[in-house]
Amino acid sequence: MLEVGTKAPDFTLPDKNGNPVSLSDFSGKRVVLYFYPKDNTPGCTRQACAFAQNYQAFRDLGVEVIGVSKDSVASHEKFAAKYELPFILLADPDLTVLQAYDVWKEKKLYGKVSMGVVRSTYVIGPDGVIEKVMPKVKPDTNAAEILAWLQK
Repeated sequence: MLEVGTKAPDFTLPDKNGNPVSLSDFSGKRVVLYFYPKDNTPGCTRQACAFAQNYQAFRDLGVEVIGVSKDSVASHEKFAAKYELPFILLADPDLTVLQAYDVWKEKKLYGKVSMGVVRSTYVIGPDGVIEKVMPKVKPDTNAAEILAWLQK
């Protein structure tokens, strides 16, 4: 995981409509950048819906929410439409950003080892520097924990 105080790596990825979005587009704003394993899976859906339910509160604080996974643009488009997700979803099928943010890791499930996304969240300050790192977050509490931290 990247550490607090580190300059967040800039990137450009396509959103759910195929439009390029760069982290630098949000210069001067705080960004919640969360990484999740897969669209339409139970945990990822609960996490996305929790961010959606709290989205206005994030906006009221001047914070943009961005979700990133290795899913395709088409998958993100369906996922966002199905659950009415108001925030940005970015597709990283080449794992460029997932690796830059050190969330693509070896995982063990039922004794089987595979590579995958470790559900993690970063808060990036208006200056592009990482303010908070949350590794291995819980899908049900992640959005509320970040919001509570931002409201301090």
